[in-house]
Amino acid sequence: MSETKKTDEAAIPQQTPASEGSADREVLLRVEGLTKHFPIKKGILQRQVGAVKAVDGIDFEVRKGETLGVVGESGCGKSTMGRVITRLQDPTGGKITFEGQDITRLSTGQMRPLRRDIQMIFQDPYGSLNPRHTIGSIVSAPFRLQGVEPEGGVKKEVQRLLSLVGLSPEHYNRYPHEFSGGQRQRIGIARALALKPKLVVADEPVSALDVSIQAQVVNLMDDLQQELGLTYVIIAHDLSVVRHVSDRIAVMYLGKIVELADRTSLYESPMHPYTKALMSAVPVPDPKRRGQKNERILLRGDVPSPIAPPSGCRFHTRCWKATEICRTTEPQLVELRPGQRVACHHPENFADQAPQDTVLLSAAKKASELVPDAALSDGPAEKEPVAEKEPVAGEKPVAGKAPTTEDTASEEAPEAATSKAAGSEDAPEATASEPAEAAATAEAVSEAADTAPAPEAAEAAAAAEPAEEKTGPGAKSTPKATGKTPRKTTGKAPGKPAAGSGAEESSDE
Repeated sequence: MSETKKTDEAAIPQQTPASEGSADREVLLRVEGLTKHFPIKKGILQRQVGAVKAVDGIDFEVRKGETLGVVGESGCGKSTMGRVITRLQDPTGGKITFEGQDITRLSTGQMRPLRRDIQMIFQDPYGSLNPRHTIGSIVSAPFRLQGVEPEGGVKKEVQRLLSLVGLSPEHYNRYPHEFSGGQRQRIGIARALALKPKLVVADEPVSALDVSIQAQVVNLMDDLQQELGLTYVIIAHDLSVVRHVSDRIAVMYLGKIVELADRTSLYESPMHPYTKALMSAVPVPDPKRRGQKNERILLRGDVPSPIAPPSGCRFHTRCWKATEICRTTEPQLVELRPGQRVACHHPENFADQAPQDTVLLSAAKKASELVPDAALSDGPAEKEPVAEKEPVAGEKPVAGKAPTTEDTASEEAPEAATSKAAGSEDAPEATASEPAEAAATAEAVSEAADTAPAPEAAEAAAAAEPAEEKTGPGAKSTPKATGKTPRKTTGKAPGKPAAGSGAEESSDE
């Protein structure tokens, strides 16, 4: 017993958190430029017309004894990446190095000796177990395939593994349909740990389980890591689970890793805007904050198609800080802080990497309407204030909204026409001589208000009003029908009369 205790005490200090010297550990897995494209074929001849770029160039490394968490939206390529690094699927390009050996192009027969060192826990506990086999047959399958005879016999070793994951040894002769989802996932964990692997890739191990069971399975995996010295790559959606079990975390978006950092830096000071939006979605179970302002960042639109991803930064179509350089130049994953790598031209909580580019894209201006003011404190977004709320049809635009170039151009035209009409000595002649420009401007604005949605129609109608006029009680005037400057009005957003009829209004009053 004393020798066993000494052995356990010597093994436990190796499982230190990543912040306490994980950089000194030996690299177990290294991935460089990994890509996985699924071809799209059409026609009788099955010609390739495109490809789904599930994983499109990622780089990371996993050190011995640590846990790397991978998070991201559905469809970003997390599960595909996990299946490729275990060589369950062949990569399209890149390089995978395991313990100094290149396993990228190894055949099935050459990979068989490495299977005992690389195992995978699948997401679906119902589909990953053969319903026609008993639990003893399922868990003992790695021993048969690898030709390994454990000490004491296969049955005794399988029963030990079942008790290790929290099941009864009497479950040896039962079938998978006799177990619950959490128990099936424990069986899958026992099968993955049968040959004492060095690397375990867990593809959402607790997402299909009940919340009351998730904590038990997570704690079980943590205990097994300390006992057996395992190295994990855990793919998950639940950010709280990832924070609990991971030493370092990689954030994926549309086949790319946009940020890679240790858990403390990532959760306390995220640098990529997408990471910040993910962290804002984590609910805070605090009743005292129920009435406070919600600082959640709502991203506009959906994830673009991996068949034709956007140019430059792939997040620029939904980012509130996107500028022209984000659309044209793809950011590289560089280390801006010790242990924190990010791929962004305008990172959060750090100096701007492209300070010369400050003009926001139109997509960024729309996205900024759904972002709280706290998230707009840094970067190029602070140079162009955004509206606090979207204008409603018939209302003035909110003060502080950044005018676009279209708004500026539409404001200058009626101002010029008004100044001409007001500055002429003979008001009726000025009105008759220049009805064309005023009528054209009024019709263009009203047509835009007819075809645009309600918020855009309000902006178009408000933009045609002269900038000098103020709003207030009694300030609105109903346009008068004149025979000189016909004007088309809309029911959604009634605007001012044509600029050329200003002299008649003053004479009538």
